[in-house]
Amino acid sequence: MPPRKQSSPGRQAQAKSRSVPRRTAWGSISRSLIVDAATEVITSGGYEQMTIRSLAERLGVAPMSLYRHVRDRGDLLDEVVDRLLAESWRPSARATGWRSWVEEAAEKLHAFLVSQPAALDVYLSHPVVSPAAVERMHAIMGTLRSAGFDDPSAKRAYAAVHTYTVGFSALEAGRSRWAPPAEKITGLEKQLAAYTTPRQFSEGLKYLLDGVETQLAAAR
Repeated sequence: MPPRKQSSPGRQAQAKSRSVPRRTAWGSISRSLIVDAATEVITSGGYEQMTIRSLAERLGVAPMSLYRHVRDRGDLLDEVVDRLLAESWRPSARATGWRSWVEEAAEKLHAFLVSQPAALDVYLSHPVVSPAAVERMHAIMGTLRSAGFDDPSAKRAYAAVHTYTVGFSALEAGRSRWAPPAEKITGLEKQLAAYTTPRQFSEGLKYLLDGVETQLAAAR
């Protein structure tokens, strides 16, 4: 049998470099860099497994290096969710048609919350007052005021649509993991399951906006 060919020192060094995470240069860690890395993990579906420690390993630094820039995991998630929300909440409808604009704003938030578990967890854990969330709220209430609502009525309408959207999204996301054996599901279960679909969200939203429109007509 021919003697085994030994790897050269150069090849050994290359193999070792591939197996060890690349360390971030000292002093180059920043909050923005940490948020960038967390955003990449979350948008690729790794939210459930992401921790400060796993993020530090990804960046090639000690966990304490991250704590110099972020308070905790919740602080980090708030900023990631705000960044993602800022990219997705704006309706394409013209703000002059208040109903279509508010409806699209709610549809977009619903889709965002259902598709991003991190965002849904943030919205369910505390009132969200991040820059994008506040901008969205003011834009919706501004559209309602322009349509003729006074300030208290605009706030009530916003609150009704917002809480419906967040609550329905939570129920829909939770029910999405429900998968009973096909032979055991009853007709009533099928009927109730249909109540937590995107189509039903849109139907319920229309009923809600009908009520808002009635209130506006009464105020006028």
